[in-house]
Amino acid sequence: MSPSVAVVTDSTAYLDESETARWGITVVPLQAVVGERTFDDMTPIDAAALASALRDRSPITTSRPAPGHFAGAYETAAARGASGVVSIHLSGEMSGTVDSARIAARDAPIPVEVIDSRSIAMGLGFPVLAAAQAARTGAPLADVASAARRCADAARTFFYVDTLDYLRRGGRIGAIRNLVGSALAIKPLMHLGDGTITLLEKVRTASRAIARLEGLAVEAAGEEPVNVAVQHLMAAGRAEALAESLTARLPKLVRMTVVEVGPVLGVHTGPGTLGVTISPPVR
Repeated sequence: MSPSVAVVTDSTAYLDESETARWGITVVPLQAVVGERTFDDMTPIDAAALASALRDRSPITTSRPAPGHFAGAYETAAARGASGVVSIHLSGEMSGTVDSARIAARDAPIPVEVIDSRSIAMGLGFPVLAAAQAARTGAPLADVASAARRCADAARTFFYVDTLDYLRRGGRIGAIRNLVGSALAIKPLMHLGDGTITLLEKVRTASRAIARLEGLAVEAAGEEPVNVAVQHLMAAGRAEALAESLTARLPKLVRMTVVEVGPVLGVHTGPGTLGVTISPPVR
């Protein structure tokens, strides 16, 4: 029997297609525009083309879904017998996607609870999965939404970028704007929390930055059971090595996932990005 509450998200959750199919999650795509090229966030990343466009220092923009895309998803859920929808999206500080979802929710044929995850990638993906698992148990709309919010509030995301230049060019550098200039050569470690990016530490070499990223993840996990996602862009070797190290160091690890992010996030962080999201397991 299908869940009575449908779950909708956007492509920046970067959930595997097999997983969204397993849990019946509907994904609405975003797009990244680099110069004259458009990259769909839901298709396998053309790493060479994206890297070339970024190296050419082409203008960078991202395109949020129009409200009509969400309206279609909500109408489809209603037609399939859903009694309500929980729609969970990337941080409103980073994109107007959640606003598009809210506009569509006003005229939806069934109740829609729209949630700003205040995060992106698996900081969004884990709350989406929490909602889908709650929905699968037959939980009502309010409880499915609550499961997503609890997971989003508890998740912590740390990440490393090879250079701050892409964040600066994409307008996402926020509170760390004062580092731009001579400091672009540093290897920054950052935290994504409450919807915004903040600088944690400045490190001089990539190897030290990645070692510190691992340490931050271990500290965040503590002694509790956790789900962990290692995320990267064009850095599969680094990501697999970090996942292997964390698996060995986290005795209460419930799930380890390695994810390559898509163009919408990648154009703002650049090749070589490495991130870790720590999240409590669904209870």
